[in-house]
Amino acid sequence: MATISRRYRVAQVLLTIGVLEFFGPIVRDVSVTHLLNPTWVGHARFHLAWTLVFMGLSGLCCLYLIWFRRPHRISSLYISWAWQACNIFGFWGAAVLESAYGGSIVDPEFHLTILGLNENVFAFASLTTILLISLVYLKKFLEPSLAAQSSTPS
Repeated sequence: MATISRRYRVAQVLLTIGVLEFFGPIVRDVSVTHLLNPTWVGHARFHLAWTLVFMGLSGLCCLYLIWFRRPHRISSLYISWAWQACNIFGFWGAAVLESAYGGSIVDPEFHLTILGLNENVFAFASLTTILLISLVYLKKFLEPSLAAQSSTPS
């Protein structure tokens, strides 16, 4: 694909918005509420640091797939989408299972409420919506556009 179509660019932007899911926790959790919390066991902080580094590197890899991998291919966008889906549904899995491991999605001392929802729920519900919109966009708009492009004689 020599030039990037407008539809491809829209898919790139949608997926880039979704990549925020990898960097938001780094910004929010490198603080005394989480990683630097002196009351946390050192080993728990180690695991959080490991997770945050993994998330940051995952976000960078997704950005590479979306914007820099050459040639531009829809398969790269789908790989980024799947990577983002693993992270988002990992969050929802942890939320569903919180009672099994004694966790809590809400820390009333530090978390904000946005439109009546805990900030984590609000952010990840928004990002899940964007992720699902991006999948629909890839399937309904970008794929048919690329298929038509490749079947048109040059």
